[in-house]
Amino acid sequence: MKPTPLSPLSFPALHASHAGIWLREGGETRGLAKGEAVGRAAETPVLMLNAPLAGQRLGYPDINGLDLLELWAFVHPARFVVPTAKGLAEALGLDAPATEADIPALIHAIAERLLSRLDAPVWAEREGAWTAAQSLARLRWPWAPVVAPRIAMPDQAERWLFSKLPEWEDVAPRPAPRTISLDGDAVLAQLDRLTGQGAEARPGQRAYAEQAAASFAPRAARDQPNMLLAEAGTGIGKTLGYLAPASLWAAEAGGAVWISTYTKALQRQLDRETIRLFPDAETRKRRVVVRKGRENYLCLLNLEDALQGGFAGRAAVLAQLVARWAAYSKDGDMVGGDLPGWLPTLFRRNGSTALTDRRGECIYAGCPHYRKCFIERASRASAQADIIIANHALVMINAARGREAASQPTRIVFDEGHHLFDAADSTFAALLSGQEAIELRRWVIGPEGTSRGRRRGLAARLSDVASYDAEGALAIQAARDAAQALPSDEWLKRVVSGDPFGPIEVLLAAVRGTVYARAAESGKDADAGYGLETELAEPDGALVDAAQAAVTALDTLLRPLLHLGKRLQTLLEDAPDWLDAQARARIDGAIASLGWRCDLVAAWLALLSRIGGPADADHVDWLAVERFEGREYDIGIHRRWLDPTKPLAEAVLKPAHGVIVTSATLKGGGGWDMAEARSGTLHLSRPAARFEVDSPFDYQAQAQVLIVTDIRRGDIAALSGAYARLIEATQGGTLGLFTAIRRLRAVHARIADRLARGGLPLYAQHVDPMDTGTLVDIFRDDPHASLLGTDALRDGVDVPGDSLRLVVMEGVPWPKPTVLHSARRLAATQTMGTGSAYDDALIRARLAQAFGRLIRRASDRGCFVILSAAMPSRLLSAFPPGVAIQRVTLDEAIIAVSRLSVPEALGETDPFVHHKATGAS
Repeated sequence: MKPTPLSPLSFPALHASHAGIWLREGGETRGLAKGEAVGRAAETPVLMLNAPLAGQRLGYPDINGLDLLELWAFVHPARFVVPTAKGLAEALGLDAPATEADIPALIHAIAERLLSRLDAPVWAEREGAWTAAQSLARLRWPWAPVVAPRIAMPDQAERWLFSKLPEWEDVAPRPAPRTISLDGDAVLAQLDRLTGQGAEARPGQRAYAEQAAASFAPRAARDQPNMLLAEAGTGIGKTLGYLAPASLWAAEAGGAVWISTYTKALQRQLDRETIRLFPDAETRKRRVVVRKGRENYLCLLNLEDALQGGFAGRAAVLAQLVARWAAYSKDGDMVGGDLPGWLPTLFRRNGSTALTDRRGECIYAGCPHYRKCFIERASRASAQADIIIANHALVMINAARGREAASQPTRIVFDEGHHLFDAADSTFAALLSGQEAIELRRWVIGPEGTSRGRRRGLAARLSDVASYDAEGALAIQAARDAAQALPSDEWLKRVVSGDPFGPIEVLLAAVRGTVYARAAESGKDADAGYGLETELAEPDGALVDAAQAAVTALDTLLRPLLHLGKRLQTLLEDAPDWLDAQARARIDGAIASLGWRCDLVAAWLALLSRIGGPADADHVDWLAVERFEGREYDIGIHRRWLDPTKPLAEAVLKPAHGVIVTSATLKGGGGWDMAEARSGTLHLSRPAARFEVDSPFDYQAQAQVLIVTDIRRGDIAALSGAYARLIEATQGGTLGLFTAIRRLRAVHARIADRLARGGLPLYAQHVDPMDTGTLVDIFRDDPHASLLGTDALRDGVDVPGDSLRLVVMEGVPWPKPTVLHSARRLAATQTMGTGSAYDDALIRARLAQAFGRLIRRASDRGCFVILSAAMPSRLLSAFPPGVAIQRVTLDEAIIAVSRLSVPEALGETDPFVHHKATGAS
């Protein structure tokens, strides 16, 4: 007999916010104190929305119950929803809550609406639900007693996830693209088709498309790409401006265009824009592919291990929900794809990182799920696609050492091009640290001691090779023996206690000693709880000796790895009978993986050879102890290129035929010299073409910059009061930008309750237990919400309309005086005259990027406020020409921004004309 389902009304519904706490049961809603709320949640299962967030509000982080977001993830596993009461209500066709006290009743209504889908005649995600519900019941998922009885047992056994995922197919290699030149009229006709009939004419966009088309012409000589630097102001429509010639060239030449972004948000936006190119979903699936690094995708082998007992407790519940999602996912992308960004955060420390290939352990064709692998499918799809939407790091890595030589990028559009320097800086960096070294040890040796999971070492991954090739087997054993010199479990504890084991741990101990000695001598606050660093210069004898011993150990490891790679290559060239296509693919993958590790160890050797020797003019080296809130978590030696655009030019730009680097702030509020220096064009023999078109927005009417002069630096109370008053004046819609996490948290703690009591929700990075993408989604969805953040929110956030009316910066975004910055500042004096000119250029770029968040459409109106009397006038050129800039008191700023609080006021031609502040600069 089928059990009677429990009603969600039989559970109390709890809602906790900065404004108060409410509980609904028996049809009545009442307010209650934190202590009583925690007691009720601990003794009785309660319905709630976003348990980690509610637990934070209650000061009870381990709160557990029936979370509506987990239910949504089960019922609609790959559907987008804003994870708030308002967002869920809108997605389910319910009325949004009028006040926070109404939310508990809405929680009951949302639960009933979601549960009603389970026995509805039409439920798109029904397949696999019954099996998943039974597995979740065995794991004691709180929702299982409510969910399982409502799902009818299917007549036939449901297919296992790994049997129903589609397989990718191998296809013939794509021929080289034809040599063509684009016709200008055809490009404009393509642009007209993309913008649509009756679209507003944009002369700037048409000029942009014509200029971009020239980059797709045949190149004149080797290592001389047709390169364009294009600054197109916000509102020009540059996305369609470059998609028009890119799509036309791909269709006529039969080649692929890589469109590269810096942020996942723009990747998602570009993916949506390609609907204009290919309205048919199946056609678009073949012609447009979104590519990311493999660590972003679900690893099916890791998931299988998790589902079969590799995970326990709450982590096992997460694995089941991820398996539900995988069956309906578009592409298996767990970071910025259709997996809800908020889902892993519901499970706190039991995150989703173990379900991706973050350790680079892929065994390629040796995996039983290889033919269904999301990563391999995306890789093969991109080999046949017209448009590949990737990110800067992936494009650089693929160009420098990609496995897919036939599909390496030759036509590239770098959108968000002002981040190209930073992306190259990270991609071509070297780091020898404890965490990096222990990962290499685990990759070579595999599980040690009582380690669990599917981790396998070289011997296990290449067992068939070892049994066939005696030399290969000896190389594997030699590598395993040499890897014993690398740090092992609890290495940091041994280093800190002064008892390191092995040459690499001894080296890390010497690094740590040097950092603490010299960081203290240079006046740094060693007790601040943040990372410490010092320049790698004039090392003492202990550090030099430790480095030489480490060089010997790493060289002993590198030699067998290189030899093994050669043996595998020989095996492919002189294939034995047992080497079928699958085994060949697996060995080919092993060669690529070995090459990556050999490059890593070689970079470490180059880094260590610097210690005690002559300086390297092209690189900056330093020692660091990484800490978070007073706790050490890594120690290492860092190396960066003084100018990372040098390797960028060699590995990416020169092999390409056409490259467009574009952004709304490409010049960073300065001149073309800044754009050229940070894009790599100075290292090309052929100069890049330049194109510039201003934004069509009327910044004089739409925006205003206010510099508040009466907030004293370092006065957290005054800073907090200023943020609170400004947010209250605009009734939300505020993006607050900070240069230090500590100040962000301090301000949030002081004002969140005050604002919430006025009906103004406040969210914050590094405070609220949600990923940045989810926080931006919530901010965008609620015109009365405000969001505090750091650098990640200064750029790449597209929140148009009423939801973003005010941007507030806590002060001038001065560069942090790191070893790397100091070296680059010194180098810049040779070309810019002074180091301060270099700093000014960086600050202007940051200001321009932050201001760019404010006005995204012709109907937007907003204020940009800087809470610093020390804002130098020389930096104000970062803002668009025509925008009003005034130095005012806080009271005057409140009067100015208050005009943005009423939506009707946003439609005025100039909402600022009635306010006249003093001290205009």
